Amino acid sequence: MKFYPYKRLNRPITLRVTSASLKLPDGTRDHLDTSAYSTPQRTVALGVAQHEEWVSARIGLSVTLPPGATDSDAPWSDLRVLAVLTEGATNVRTSVYLRQDAPDSKEWSGEIEVFRDDHVGRASLAVHAVAKVGDVPGRAITETDTDWTVDVTAEEPLGGLRLDVKQASFSKSAREWLRPYADVPWVIDASGRLPLVMINTDIEGFSDLLGGESGGIENKVHELLVSQMATDVWTAVFHSAVGDLEVEPDGSPVFPTDWRGEVLREMLPDVVPGLHVEEGLRQVHRRRTGDAGWVELQTRIHYAAVRRAGASKAVANALRALQQMSREDSA
Repeated sequence: MKFYPYKRLNRPITLRVTSASLKLPDGTRDHLDTSAYSTPQRTVALGVAQHEEWVSARIGLSVTLPPGATDSDAPWSDLRVLAVLTEGATNVRTSVYLRQDAPDSKEWSGEIEVFRDDHVGRASLAVHAVAKVGDVPGRAITETDTDWTVDVTAEEPLGGLRLDVKQASFSKSAREWLRPYADVPWVIDASGRLPLVMINTDIEGFSDLLGGESGGIENKVHELLVSQMATDVWTAVFHSAVGDLEVEPDGSPVFPTDWRGEVLREMLPDVVPGLHVEEGLRQVHRRRTGDAGWVELQTRIHYAAVRRAGASKAVANALRALQQMSREDSA
């Protein structure tokens, strides 16, 4: 838990995305419908319109400050609310002040511009309230507790993880580190800019099955394999993310700014349910580096990975397909 030498609000800001539009190279603007953003997923998918090129995106925002923020007797003055968009991969940070909808209102709104050339994938959007407390301006008095994600390429506002997927013969690969794994269908390397999944083409027919769309039971097997692979990926990247955390002088872990931070924010609510993600990260870090509790947490980590991999749906679809085949064979 962080301690501040001044008064703060103990509840977070609520952030909603209300609109999204793209500025095209010819100067026209394409106003995206509500399918471009999802409040449950807290994600904006700017690839939904499938424009090959666009210059910038304008995202409409509406926020609600917690009770007490605008009270006349609040221990601060010069209250300001700003939205901040950051992307670790490009080290870009964009901020814009929001405007109060009415005097003394807790509702603030505005727009933030996302320039396509500044981003390569997923950026995080947060809102902060700052004010003058005592004689010190710019004090943070509250913020959003969970970031939104602005994805410049995704066609659906779904939570997920960007991966680099490659195929190679493990036994003959120029990547020498792959050769000891020649008898497995895939391996995961979570040490790079993006998690890397290597598909082993030495397993006869495996890559064809992963990439095929033949329908029928083959398609259901494809779904099962992909969900199993995705479960392995989510598990591996979570362990990679918590295994290399920076810590503050007081020992508190710091959220990474790249995909590792995205993984942690996505999975922590299932790994340590009922906790704010900041406290959840501290608890996981204590268990991993302490004397007890880390082994017991593995079931929760696996559960979080299975949920994100869609394994339950893949198993159900495969079972239905097998039952249908059985009925047809007995008819």
